Amino acid sequence: MHGHTDHRAADHRQIQDADGVAHAAAVFPGADVQPQMEARFNAVSLSIYDWRFTSYDLPHMLNLEQLSELLERNRAAASARVKEFSIGGHHFAFNSQPAIMGVINLSPDSWYRESVCLTADAAIQRGQVMKAQGADIVDIGAESTLANAMRVDDAGQNSKLLPVIKALRESDVLVSVETYQPVVTQACLEAGANILNLTGSDHSNEFFRMVAAHAAAVIICYVQGENVREVGDYDFSADPVGMMREYFSRQIEVAQHNGVEKIFLDPGLGFYYRNLQDSAVRVRHQMNVFLNTFRLRTLGFPICHALPHAFEYFQDEVRCAEPFFAVLAALGKTELFRTHEVPRIKAVLETMKVF
Repeated sequence: MHGHTDHRAADHRQIQDADGVAHAAAVFPGADVQPQMEARFNAVSLSIYDWRFTSYDLPHMLNLEQLSELLERNRAAASARVKEFSIGGHHFAFNSQPAIMGVINLSPDSWYRESVCLTADAAIQRGQVMKAQGADIVDIGAESTLANAMRVDDAGQNSKLLPVIKALRESDVLVSVETYQPVVTQACLEAGANILNLTGSDHSNEFFRMVAAHAAAVIICYVQGENVREVGDYDFSADPVGMMREYFSRQIEVAQHNGVEKIFLDPGLGFYYRNLQDSAVRVRHQMNVFLNTFRLRTLGFPICHALPHAFEYFQDEVRCAEPFFAVLAALGKTELFRTHEVPRIKAVLETMKVF
């Protein structure tokens, strides 16, 4: 499931040095390092264009001056409000109260072991526990987005998803289903799923018609490709938030044309683009998008973020990564936090309210 861009496996070894691309040939034998070199150059050069810095002297750490400059450049966007709506009888006041979405992975390929449930009973219990811990929604997926993960056909996904969805809905747990497969979507919505977490860009009309027919909500993920399993290199040729805005604008229009009104926008920061294997490039990109999230709120809909892990930096403390990124996401005015660490994220958000 998405949100696992950490490359923990042996064939994705750590590149901790800030200039790790220069050593990519040694770390990734046989790899073409030119795309990574170009990505590094573009990431550095783009980090000084309109959406972030004005100085070529990049700082060593995120600081208050950068945040102040970002706000001054986009002050009008900072005051934008988003649509609020109810899902499954539960009202969400997104402009004043962020929501939390816990994660259940039904695929054994998913590396975040705390979220993996290999039986329906285990998944149902985890969903109920996460609700008690503070999750407003539980997101379920049956196919990992890891680059080398096994593909799971429609029947295989439905055999795992449907019993869990039905049981959780009977427990009044709001359920989101992550998929890019039309057959899986239809079956899950009929089983009672409240939200489609759409990780593809192909056949949008078909997906949106199904969502509307079931009065459900949709999370539109930004995907540079037909779906999350068919992505290549991430395009850094322009302001990423600007490109996201254009994509979301088109998708919102299509969704509304098909009768969908309950919409979340997800920048898709956990997807496995080939040129984001270098940790410094990837984490810098993620941090920038988190902080620039508020610029997307001018589209009028709440923003969902899957919190990443940056295993290369956090290593044995990897379970602290999502809380760290949650702070950046909150500063960027994220409305829905997708996390494997529900109680930790709830504590972070509650603490930030004290200020």
